[in-house]
Amino acid sequence: MLIGSGGREHALAWKLAQSPNCDTLFAAPGNPGIAQDAELVALNFADHAAVIAFCAGHDIGLVVVGPEAPLVSGLGDSLRDAGIPVFGPNQKAAQLEGSKGFTKDMCAAAGIPTAGYARHDSKASAIDGLGAFDAPYVIKADGLAAGKGVIIAETRAEAEAAIEDMFGGGFGDAGASVVIEEFMTGEEASFFALTDGRDVVAFGSAQDHKRVGDGDTGPNTGGMGAYSPAFVLTDALQAQVMERIIRPTVAYMAANNMPYSGVLFAGLMLTEEGPKLIEYNARFGDPECQVLMTRFEGDLAALMLAVATGTLAQADAPAFSRQAALTIVMAANGYPALPEKGGVINLADVTDAKIFHAGTAEVGGQLVASGGRVLNVTATGDTVTDAQATAYAALDSIDFPGGFCRRDIGWREVAREAASGTD
Repeated sequence: MLIGSGGREHALAWKLAQSPNCDTLFAAPGNPGIAQDAELVALNFADHAAVIAFCAGHDIGLVVVGPEAPLVSGLGDSLRDAGIPVFGPNQKAAQLEGSKGFTKDMCAAAGIPTAGYARHDSKASAIDGLGAFDAPYVIKADGLAAGKGVIIAETRAEAEAAIEDMFGGGFGDAGASVVIEEFMTGEEASFFALTDGRDVVAFGSAQDHKRVGDGDTGPNTGGMGAYSPAFVLTDALQAQVMERIIRPTVAYMAANNMPYSGVLFAGLMLTEEGPKLIEYNARFGDPECQVLMTRFEGDLAALMLAVATGTLAQADAPAFSRQAALTIVMAANGYPALPEKGGVINLADVTDAKIFHAGTAEVGGQLVASGGRVLNVTATGDTVTDAQATAYAALDSIDFPGGFCRRDIGWREVAREAASGTD
């Protein structure tokens, strides 16, 4: 059983369905793309009893939880209490994503390199606390905000306005408390690791593009595209990340009676002092998952089951293609503020790329946009430049007048390849 309905879940369904260990794949609630690889089930995953009853009635041997909200709400606990193996952390461990303040405190206690910070539970305290930091200011809503709860404020006035917005309900319950951080300089990268609470293995790298506009301009989004691997995250740097960030996190969580089981997604800043943790996610990134699954060459169901059952040490090491993968998000006009829903999509017969569905629905026999991020057009190539060219060629064959995309996904690595002559 796969929980979720976005582009990340379509990528997971596509890869899980290829597993010789997966006899039948259900997805709740899924989307029209996921329906190509799984049987869709009309389950509300907030109803833990209903999920458990379905699993019991259909001999489910593994539940894979895609998005963060059900993990933070404790679906993993409910499933494990019912004896059902689940890929994804329990509620206490999911605080690594559910509370930015929790993660910062964990870093301080475990000696994990990260930005200096302060936590505040009131607007007055937060505004007063700005005095401890220099501009630009990093203001974060403490809770889940769909990847949009981070404001980089260039001036004190902008920082105060962001704090006013967060405590005024602009981010819902996520803004009931805030974290103010020092601004870190460097290049960002994403690193993934799998752990069963004791053993840990690396699971690839990626770079994504958070800003809505070309040249990394405009407001933050859930992600407008990504590519993998992140070549800037060298083998030596990845070894540092494992030893200084990932392993100490797993050890800290185990020592504090909240062992972490699932995927650890570390957002990193590659600073002059070395990699530093920006934040953790308790699930695969979206759209990073799409490029990771495109490159992953192993049996995903078997690997996830090993994580879920505490037997990761006996599992085959993750294997990835040497090719690069790149994905471009097609979003609905108005995203990320007020995306326009209902726009008709006509997909071309694409052969050189994989189209993962994110926010889509079928209405009256037509495929329409039902969310902010609608499609993920994903391609591979010997270089990021090659993957980029193939992905954009496929994207340009799609008829979606109500959508838009960035035209520069992968630009940093494309520039490096051009400079080194590897394009």
